[in-house]
Amino acid sequence: MTVESTAARKNTRGGGKRTTAKKASPAKAKTAAQAPAEAEQDQLVQLLTPEGKRVEHPEYAIDLSDEELRGLYRDMVLTRRFDAEATTLQRQGELGLWASLLGQEAAQIGSGRALRDDDYVFPTYREHGVAWCRGVDPTNLLGMFRGVNNGGWDPNSNNFHLYTIVIGSQALHATGYAMGVQKDGADSAVIAYFGDGASSQGDVAESFTFSAVYNAPVVFFCQNNQWAISEPTEKQTRVPLYQRARGYGFPGVRVDGNDVLACLAVTRAALERARAGEGPTLVEAFTYRMGAHTTSDDPTRYRRDEEREAWEAKDPILRLRTYLETEGIADQAFLDAVEEESETLGKRVREVVRSMPDPDTMAIFENVYADGHALVDEERAQFAAYQASFVDAEEN
Repeated sequence: MTVESTAARKNTRGGGKRTTAKKASPAKAKTAAQAPAEAEQDQLVQLLTPEGKRVEHPEYAIDLSDEELRGLYRDMVLTRRFDAEATTLQRQGELGLWASLLGQEAAQIGSGRALRDDDYVFPTYREHGVAWCRGVDPTNLLGMFRGVNNGGWDPNSNNFHLYTIVIGSQALHATGYAMGVQKDGADSAVIAYFGDGASSQGDVAESFTFSAVYNAPVVFFCQNNQWAISEPTEKQTRVPLYQRARGYGFPGVRVDGNDVLACLAVTRAALERARAGEGPTLVEAFTYRMGAHTTSDDPTRYRRDEEREAWEAKDPILRLRTYLETEGIADQAFLDAVEEESETLGKRVREVVRSMPDPDTMAIFENVYADGHALVDEERAQFAAYQASFVDAEEN
């Protein structure tokens, strides 16, 4: 311990005399906690208000054509329709589980459309909108949730990795991949998606450390949907999530996650920064999970209806539609055409899922070991006998 630190300790203790600290009253403590939160709202990057009014931001400008704006609306509508169909299929017993993205369409479509073809994406299990932007057939997302495959697509075909069920591990995968991209001298960036709950995982902290130290070209895109299953954000962090980046030595930014234009502009800037060799960025998309964490969850047990209703007024699709109609960018014919296309998509998803072939029941024992294993052979034989017992019972 240094002399300075020893002196500081003496001063803190009042020259060696014991003092009694006064506790702040609950009312004062609450006010002190609210002040930073209110100040942080001013840091929210927004280009389209909940009322559908276009506003400017001094650091994030974006200029999109009418066709591009209509395309963003179409992306969000079709993604929501696909998601709704998947939820219904799970309720009907066609899928084992489903993680809905309802309410998070702007965060995913905005960030997804900011990507270049040569960028690489590491998703969680909820990035259905990003998958859509990467050209992954929506029906391919459902095979794993139906239990008929281990993924459903070739990650290298669209630079979109398989869904990651383990919470937070994809942040490390993205960091390692980005370090490889850097060593290859490639002009591309990597993006990792995760939620506010995953931000508490050690894997994410380690990825922040490595990416900062090695100046990796990676963007960490955190969709803060306010709830890590039943745990609210305020029980996970004492500061806004985007500020965590500061402690690792790279910038963080909070964006209105229900504003597709702002999500596009902020993510595009972060990706360009990564490609320019300026290192990682943490983007916190401040949004809301309108549905359950997954179809096995009951959100009515831990959150109020009033909370959801307040966020419904900030619906990402409605605000863009309002803007398009107000500015004369989209007419009723366009809106009707998108609605018709969404119904067609829903029907196709339904038909494809119900026609998916059942997997080979013995396939679970394949590729466990490269050269086989006596114990696996024994378990395979036991399972085969178990399956055969049902056939024998039916015949008798």
